[in-house]
Amino acid sequence: MTVTKSDLELNSYSKDSTANALVIYDYGNSFIDEESFWLRFQTEQKIKILRTEGIDRGQFEVQLYKGKSSKEKIKNIKGTTYNLENGKIVKTHLTKTAIFEEENENYTLVKFVLPNVKVGSVITVSYETQSRFTTKYQPWFFQGNDPVLYSEYNTSIPANYEYHKKLVGNIPLDTHDLSIKRNCLVLGYGASADCTISKFIMKNIPAYKPEDYTTTALNYISRVEYEMSVFRTFDGKIDEMSKTWKDVDKELKIDSDFGGQISKRSLVKGVLPDSISSISDNLTKAKSIYKHVINNYKWNGKFDRHDVSVKTLTKEKVGSAFEINLLLENLLSSEDIKVFPVLMSTRGNGLATKVYPVLTDFNYVIVKAIIDDEIYFLDATDPYLAYGELPFRALNQYGRLMDFENGSYWENITVKDFSMRIHRVALSSLEDEQLIGNIQSTFRGYHSHNPKQRYDENPITYLDKKINNHTDITIDNLEVINFNTSESNFNESMDIVLEPEFIGNKIYLNPFIIKFFEKNPFQLQERTYPIDFGYKDVYNYSMKINLNENLKVLEIPKTVNYALPNHSGNLIFNAELQNNELILYFKVTFSLPIYPAEYYPYLKSFMDKVVELQNNTVIILEKQ
Repeated sequence: MTVTKSDLELNSYSKDSTANALVIYDYGNSFIDEESFWLRFQTEQKIKILRTEGIDRGQFEVQLYKGKSSKEKIKNIKGTTYNLENGKIVKTHLTKTAIFEEENENYTLVKFVLPNVKVGSVITVSYETQSRFTTKYQPWFFQGNDPVLYSEYNTSIPANYEYHKKLVGNIPLDTHDLSIKRNCLVLGYGASADCTISKFIMKNIPAYKPEDYTTTALNYISRVEYEMSVFRTFDGKIDEMSKTWKDVDKELKIDSDFGGQISKRSLVKGVLPDSISSISDNLTKAKSIYKHVINNYKWNGKFDRHDVSVKTLTKEKVGSAFEINLLLENLLSSEDIKVFPVLMSTRGNGLATKVYPVLTDFNYVIVKAIIDDEIYFLDATDPYLAYGELPFRALNQYGRLMDFENGSYWENITVKDFSMRIHRVALSSLEDEQLIGNIQSTFRGYHSHNPKQRYDENPITYLDKKINNHTDITIDNLEVINFNTSESNFNESMDIVLEPEFIGNKIYLNPFIIKFFEKNPFQLQERTYPIDFGYKDVYNYSMKINLNENLKVLEIPKTVNYALPNHSGNLIFNAELQNNELILYFKVTFSLPIYPAEYYPYLKSFMDKVVELQNNTVIILEKQ
């Protein structure tokens, strides 16, 4: 790789002014060695350091897997740092003494640090890894923490190696060329194999920058991955590495940790009290069973599908998510309620692969119940969920419903109802230059879970913190109304005293005593991955000011009505006088749980308007 003076003189990247470094060139080449049949992977990179925070790009770590009979190797590590000093290019090479190895049970970590890296430097690095473990062909990440000008990946895969290929991310390839190389692997006795040659090129790739309202980065970072499906030896043997879902269904049906724990009346004999078993209405009975599990069994925080025992859970009362939700499945099915377990991957674990079965993708299970033709998704790990609600971690688009009689299938996991935050402010009088009033608040759906938990765990601490958090108002009385952990609502009322800003006889009042968004959560120049709220959302705020005989309205804000594309959300704000009362109404609606990446600039602009209204709206009143 050559480094030019113009590379060194570059001091910013126009498409991303916040970039700490810029990957100018990223190259990879993978192939099966003709003699050893090891997988060889060669890579080269050229990186420009733009800011102090990018200096650590000169630190590299390569993870080499250690198996029982073989371990991966690294060869030909080379690195050079280029700096411009007095108008001349100065090179500093990586030395062997700067290369270190750390060992653990499963991996060797090879670490090396390039010398003399500073802001303005250009670094180049190259090395080769070699591996006997070919079931997962070398993946390639086009996207990373820094923007990339040019990324190229070349592969050579012999015809007797068949892989499922998965392209991840929303950024399109600039080039995807395929060709055939004849007799790329040749053995004695006339045995040979052709190779499929692939070239992937992607240009001008934005950095992946994490931001709110998303799941794990692995769902969206642009890359190509491989999973071996078939391996054919040169003597004609065929090894089917990849299974169909039909194969997986059979395997899971006899799995002691899964199929052996499902719909077994013997596992839950005597668990339900007669008062529940005797309920005639199925929905009422299902809700009672759900509440019984919630009240009597505690989740230990573990997700593992290993050593699952519903029987042990019934004795010890503490267990994993698999044990608790499979107990729920057993209790419902034992009462002849139609239920199915649904294997899932949580939001933090990434989306499960749909192209082919990968059981290790699944780290969670929920229950689907069908009662009177209505569908309910259930999870009994969280005592602050209402019947039919899933924990936020399980809102990850879809799961695999396991029906051992008719075959498994993909099930979309959606939340039908809107979650809401509602605040109703009523200012009833002006006394001693203070506004006296009340706030009624409702938290519904996913907005209710956190306050329910905090209040239930320590009501006094909850009330104290609420009072201390509202520094602009004095709270005289705070009451939580009809509290019930199993309901999807949390309601509270507080009496308040507000000291508005007076200038002469005029009151300048920002009506938003409570703000939904202190600042715009969307700050990126460009976002290439979806905006994932998890559920549909409504934020509703109103204020009613009784003017009585001592207040007059001099200025009220203008009406605002702003919508997202395709009716996917809207912002409404208006103010009007009615019967000597000033009434303000503010509502923000997000009608989709997930917005595609192309909505990002619209959402960003939308949230600018929301924050602007909350922070800068002013009502002018005059004291009479």
